[in-house]
Amino acid sequence: MKRRAVLGTAFALALMQNSSRIRAADKVLRLGWVTAQEAASLTPMVAALRASLARLGYVEGRNLAIEFRYGDGAVERVPEQVAELQRLAVDILLAQGGPAVNVVSGLPVAVPVAYVFSGDPVSAGFAKSLAHPESNMTGLTLMAAEMNGKLLEILREMVPSLRDVAIVVNPEHPGSHIERDYTDGAARQLGLRTEYFPARTRDELASSLDAMAASPARALSIFSDSFAVANRRQILDFAIARKMPVMSGWPVFADSGALCTYGPRLVDSYARLASYVDRIAKGAKPADLPIERPTTFELVLNLKTANAIGLKLPQSLLVRADRLIS
Repeated sequence: MKRRAVLGTAFALALMQNSSRIRAADKVLRLGWVTAQEAASLTPMVAALRASLARLGYVEGRNLAIEFRYGDGAVERVPEQVAELQRLAVDILLAQGGPAVNVVSGLPVAVPVAYVFSGDPVSAGFAKSLAHPESNMTGLTLMAAEMNGKLLEILREMVPSLRDVAIVVNPEHPGSHIERDYTDGAARQLGLRTEYFPARTRDELASSLDAMAASPARALSIFSDSFAVANRRQILDFAIARKMPVMSGWPVFADSGALCTYGPRLVDSYARLASYVDRIAKGAKPADLPIERPTTFELVLNLKTANAIGLKLPQSLLVRADRLIS
């Protein structure tokens, strides 16, 4: 009798544990995604995030639901979109891109926030340090300021006779001063002169391009941020018409006609965002999760643009490229 009682108790406990696991598996994790950008510009990044979530066991339609909100270039829509996502009772808010993350940092958000941010979270004021965010927000920064110096080295390799470089920069982008420090240091070592052209607004960008037309610079470097991405067509058309090589850090610029990009492999960063979702869903606090910097980088060369501006790229650079656009 005692043996039967023990077996019965063990069986009951097993049923309870199994039932608990089933309930846990059936629980749907609800994510809210908010950005000021357009959906089309983020398709590869969202695909990388979804694939990484699936590898961790979160599958849409089974135990995961994602509510997407896109601002289509209007950052002023972000506060209402965040409020709407909170009314939908999302468990974690995912904020994408500098404009949206900056807005979210100033809103009363009741759920944990994980982000991908183009700038420096410490300079932006919503993280005490990369190692210890000490807030309800954490995630990944795409800023690798040292890569701006590497871009100048690649530019000099392409155009050995180059002396003057124009640089388009949004001074309000958090961390742009760090990027300038690295750029100026590399420029001094390479014997290059740099001239900075601000681009906070479309009007300021237009004025800067007018001023650049009278500048001696024969090449252009773009500090990557969401404003530059949104207005890349205007910048690239200006430069290509003048046969100026254009460099930047994000592949979207090369895909749009820049001669070369070297910087973070963005899809890898968005894939890593899934690890934050997983850890937070399992009880970790954003304040305790260090902010990650990029760890994988890629060199993309646009051969069509090289032909259009009459530039022959050195073989030493072609063999190092991760991707060639032809």
